[in-house]
Amino acid sequence: RMPTGCQPVMGLSTPGQPEITSLDTGNIDDILSKHSDLTPPPLFLCLPALPTSTPHRCRFSQMLHPIFEEASNVVREEYPDTKQVVFARVDCDQHPDIAQRYRITKYPTLKLFRNGMMMKREYRGQRSVAAIADFIRQQKVDPVKEILSLEEVNTIDRSKRNIIGYFESKDSENYHTFEKVANILRDDCMFSAAFGAVSESERFSGDNVIYKPMGESIPDMVYLGSLTNFDLTYAWAQDKCVPLVREITFENGEELTEEGIPFLILFHVKEDTESLEKFQHEVARQLISEKGSINFLHADCDKFRHPLLHIQKTPADCPVIAIDSFRHMYVFPEFKDLSVPGKLRQFVLDLHSGKLHREFHHGPDPTDSTPGQETGGEVASSPPESSFQKLAPSETRYTILSRDRDEL
Repeated sequence: RMPTGCQPVMGLSTPGQPEITSLDTGNIDDILSKHSDLTPPPLFLCLPALPTSTPHRCRFSQMLHPIFEEASNVVREEYPDTKQVVFARVDCDQHPDIAQRYRITKYPTLKLFRNGMMMKREYRGQRSVAAIADFIRQQKVDPVKEILSLEEVNTIDRSKRNIIGYFESKDSENYHTFEKVANILRDDCMFSAAFGAVSESERFSGDNVIYKPMGESIPDMVYLGSLTNFDLTYAWAQDKCVPLVREITFENGEELTEEGIPFLILFHVKEDTESLEKFQHEVARQLISEKGSINFLHADCDKFRHPLLHIQKTPADCPVIAIDSFRHMYVFPEFKDLSVPGKLRQFVLDLHSGKLHREFHHGPDPTDSTPGQETGGEVASSPPESSFQKLAPSETRYTILSRDRDEL
């Protein structure tokens, strides 16, 4: 249950006197959608804070609340158009459905919205007026780099994912859709665009958007959908910009943990790209239907020695595949079995069914007994505790709400 008195806040301010817009179950959708069609789309900055009646309940929010209000004053002076940046407050004690909907599990939390959509990356920077205001300035920078000559396309950084648009006009509806998508996926892809005569040779059948994958030898992919349809364009770009298998680092570990779904992790030596490619291939082949119920990740063995130690492994044992359910860690028996049809998928399904946890405590299920092994007895065991849950928010910085989950 959420502690009484701690609330998420989003707010709108005027110089000298902050004006915090109150959001609730009845108006949040209308207010977010009202701004979603603007170009460029505005920012909604969200922060859990506390009601003035019970300031003692959430001391971290108490400390941040005046900073948040002052930052909103600074931002409003730089962006006087009230449609550019919006600050607002939500009392999640009164509206727990909003906290659940936007995965608010700690106070204070700064959430960012674009185009009516909550961004995955919340604000985790320094809690000061200057740092919050600077964060807004960075978010207001145009994520689309204009291409002035097609020769520039040959010099783009191919170590990153690139999406390039070729448009007749910068004022077109097609480009406005592209610009919205770029703003939302700005942390995941590099976006560029060419206009008018510069882009003419690439607009053989109208405005054209292409994706250039990482690496020099992989061919471009062309978007074939309608550029006036934001949902289709965004879905296509997200599929290209956000890889199925992501790298977990100490910098993004908290963000990934807060998504609230278990991890399937390949631990590999950084230079061992062959194992990573095999893992990526088998995840795409066997587990694409499980996307959304488990996060597919890879981790540097040397950097994540501690989780390996939990499962009695060292970097010398890599590559190693394991599941972290946020309660316990389970090891995939043999990496060489990765390509056995259905083997990796069954490992994940056994997590969801509870079989992995059950067998750790009681030994193999009777139907899975091996020759020479009795099936009636229980073998007591203790599965290794989760290691990645320690990357979750620190209780010295946040008021942590109940994180109880069904045990996996």
